Amino acid sequence: MQLTNRPQDQSPFIFLLSSLPTPVKPHLTPMRTAITLLRSLSTHHRRLIIHRTLNLFTTLHTPHPTNPIRFPLFHAQSSVSNFVEQLAGEDGNWDSSKDKLDNESFNFDSCFGSSADDSEKFKASASLDVKELDELPEQWRRSKLAWLCKELPSHKPATLVRILNAQRKWANQDDMTYLVVHCLRIRQNETGFRVYKWMMQQHWFRFDFALATKLADLMGKERKYLKCREIFDDIINHGLIPTEYTFHILIISYLSSSNRGCLDEACVIYNRMIQLGGYSPRLSLHNSLFKAIVTAPEDSSKRYLNQAEFIFHQMVTSGFKIHNDIYSGLIWLHSHQDTIDKERIESLRAEMQLSGIEESKDVLVSVLRACSKEGDVEEAEKTWKKLLSSALRIPSQAFVYKMEVYAKIGEYMRSLDVFKSLQQQSGSPSTSGFHKIIEVLCKAQAVEFAESVMKEFIESGKKPLTPSYINLMDMYFTLGMHEKLEYTFLQSVENCRPNRTVYNIYLKSMVHIGNLEKAEDVLRQMQNLEDVGVDSKSCNAILMGYLDGREYVKAEKIYALMKEKKFHIEPDLIETLERVLSSNEEVVKNPTTLKLSKEQREALVGLLLGGVKIESDETRKNHTLVFKFNENSGVHNVLKKRIRNEYNEWLDLSSEKDDQFTTISHSYFGFYADQFWPQGQPVIPKLIHRWLSPRVLAYWYMYGGYKTSSGDILLKIRGSEDGVDRIVKALQKKSLTCKVKRKGGLFWIGLLGSNSIWFWKLVDPYIVGELKDYLKPERLSSDLKEESQTIDFDKSDSDYSEDDAS
Repeated sequence: MQLTNRPQDQSPFIFLLSSLPTPVKPHLTPMRTAITLLRSLSTHHRRLIIHRTLNLFTTLHTPHPTNPIRFPLFHAQSSVSNFVEQLAGEDGNWDSSKDKLDNESFNFDSCFGSSADDSEKFKASASLDVKELDELPEQWRRSKLAWLCKELPSHKPATLVRILNAQRKWANQDDMTYLVVHCLRIRQNETGFRVYKWMMQQHWFRFDFALATKLADLMGKERKYLKCREIFDDIINHGLIPTEYTFHILIISYLSSSNRGCLDEACVIYNRMIQLGGYSPRLSLHNSLFKAIVTAPEDSSKRYLNQAEFIFHQMVTSGFKIHNDIYSGLIWLHSHQDTIDKERIESLRAEMQLSGIEESKDVLVSVLRACSKEGDVEEAEKTWKKLLSSALRIPSQAFVYKMEVYAKIGEYMRSLDVFKSLQQQSGSPSTSGFHKIIEVLCKAQAVEFAESVMKEFIESGKKPLTPSYINLMDMYFTLGMHEKLEYTFLQSVENCRPNRTVYNIYLKSMVHIGNLEKAEDVLRQMQNLEDVGVDSKSCNAILMGYLDGREYVKAEKIYALMKEKKFHIEPDLIETLERVLSSNEEVVKNPTTLKLSKEQREALVGLLLGGVKIESDETRKNHTLVFKFNENSGVHNVLKKRIRNEYNEWLDLSSEKDDQFTTISHSYFGFYADQFWPQGQPVIPKLIHRWLSPRVLAYWYMYGGYKTSSGDILLKIRGSEDGVDRIVKALQKKSLTCKVKRKGGLFWIGLLGSNSIWFWKLVDPYIVGELKDYLKPERLSSDLKEESQTIDFDKSDSDYSEDDAS
């Protein structure tokens, strides 16, 4: 039995020697072997093999300067017999369109939409020889292997490992290799992977490049990129270079997933394919990766500019014809950068012109976007003329960029004319058009025009209105029109969701006119609204009002609040505060001593149970909390805002990313590192039963929990079985019965049926308001609604502190 993709041995030096031609034995020539195998096949397969052999012969003897035939490093030459055996095992359905050469013209959309993972386009390497079952000398060994081949595919992973562990006394490398290959032949690739993983843990294991390659390729074909990457890394760790197809299929597997981080990994593997493997990727792979970059969300795609330029460079140096959409996508990426590279955009447009490619509407809009950031009116007007002549309907975004160009040079009336032309074209302008023109008019302090456009915006029914309300309120504050500012604030509260910026502007206005009573009322509203809250700006504004109004007692109270929240105090206020509080001998300075409040400590324990990571320095003196969020989860998007507000003074904003943020490195987190991450790995503290307060459970549920479609509640946790058992017993003492299921390195604690209801009643007061509809169990029957039960959580359970470490 043979599988493709194997070098002769483990060492790269032996690969090179083994790839040299070897003498052919007279009695067993490749042609004789091929003819023998050919006669044994069916008539259908004979015709198929002859047809494909002729196609291969024609391809090999046809000159092709732009795409020469390449023999990858460490690949041995395939014999005719291997070729015939390979064809005999393949599906008879052959699509001749797959033989098209990569540098021929292609359709952008169809090429980008394809996975481009057809293994038939890649050169076959040496085969993997595996003994057939009947070739084994011992009858008992054949029987045991046959039984394993039959039994293992039907069992779950844990049972499979137990069965394999029972075979340790007699199993060896050849036996398990046969078992893996058998699983691959019957398309039980997942079982084959688990057997291979078990093999790697045995003392007799010898790394087999061909087997690892075959398994990695099949995992990649099934889009199981984590398993494919695991084998891929193992190949490299053994000092070998994966095959071109393994690189190719791993990249495609990453691109097929929408999970965050997969695009980054695809780019890493693509770069290693070229720089480490020395391979020249296929045109379809260039296109697929490039499309993934330009179709990513705008905020994230702009950071892939250097990678896109590298792909473009590889396509040019490989002699491929550059399609119009490649140029368009690259110019689009350049136009979204904070700093515009005008020279590069001009050079790309010049290359398009030399190649005879006409600039599309997307290219012209991208050029307009770049002009709006630079304030290049001359180039913007030239581009606008081209748009008028090339497009029947100009995109609304182009109007927005043209408005911004004129705003850059202070000609807001010309921006207003552009907005009116947008109205004439579409009847009702887009939301972005309203936002931009109101922003321009407010910056120009054109009050009447701004109010008129805002009225149209409200009547159009488009959303959101908040950005435009903020622009109007800023303008009114600058002009001292505080009555209009208050009216706009009330409109915003009526028509939009609460917004902290809107409240801060209104608070600042009330302080400015000396209406401290109303300012205090606004501050209380902000504190009571979960979505708003107070920040350093609002506290500094009200503090300035108290100091100016000589309300020193209230100033001391707000100063105490700022110390508790660790808010920054504006330098202008510190000197005045020092004089006011000097009688109490209290030194006023920006808070530098950080300490978590009781609520923050309880919430942090719940977040750590849910999966928050702690990173420590080499001496384990300073520690950093790492909050990671799933951008595709609506619950996490809301929770991220709540955590940012609660731990604002601890966060390192310079390292914030879309899906994670970290705290500053601080010794205060030492207790939590010792309890939850003592050796750099997550554990469940021995005293966890003392800390499971309702707030802890609520934050654990929000960060690491899940509500099933049937209304059950699942809590995710990493740790040992003993730790999970302590949690389960602690919950049972509180009248909450739960079940535990292990999946890999994770435990899922399930609160099923009525237990999910009682759990919800317990944590409900501490769940973020916006998340209650998402997380509340839906199976509240009438009996449960009428039933009442008291779940007694002793006060001591939540009164934990760093002293508990002892």
